[in-house]
Amino acid sequence: MLLSEITMARLNNCNVLSHFSHAGVDEMADNTCHFGINNMFADNGLSDVESFLYFPADALRITAVIERVFFERGLRFVFSTRSKVPYILKPNSETKFFGDDYKFLPGKDEIIVDGKAGYVVSFGDMLHRSYDAVLRCRQTGLDVGLINKPTLNIVDEQMIMKIGQSPFVLIVESFNQKTGLGSRYGTWLFERQLTLKFGYIGD
Repeated sequence: MLLSEITMARLNNCNVLSHFSHAGVDEMADNTCHFGINNMFADNGLSDVESFLYFPADALRITAVIERVFFERGLRFVFSTRSKVPYILKPNSETKFFGDDYKFLPGKDEIIVDGKAGYVVSFGDMLHRSYDAVLRCRQTGLDVGLINKPTLNIVDEQMIMKIGQSPFVLIVESFNQKTGLGSRYGTWLFERQLTLKFGYIGD
């Protein structure tokens, strides 16, 4: 039924804003969940109606996303989990990364930590876990960076070129590996003739 309604909205050039909780296949606060098996399918329309898939990383971030995209056109899908996630803090600080001065820009990736050894790209509920892993790597001398990709289906050309010129990129997500961001990101790199070491981790 959901796919039918989304398809009809595309065919009729409707503007739709949908929020899907329990996204990803991570353990939820009340149960495990299977809703991340194929969330990227929401972008698989055949018409010219644009689709935008957003997965904010924390509570402040979801507020910024909704305030920015609420009145925009096209099909907008906002994903979240029911589980609590911590605020993303700036490195070596108690300052929230997505604080009062933060403005969300659809389609733009964000540097959480810059690095020279390579990059981890993540989003949503996996961003804070990736952040912890990246900081641990940096403590051992591995200068790895972390990129937040809140708009899942739009290529940030400037950022992908930056990443593509680094030694490696690892996509970390709570979506299914067969249909998630990682499978798409590899294609985006290949299309741009970016041949760095590439890997992805999902469920």
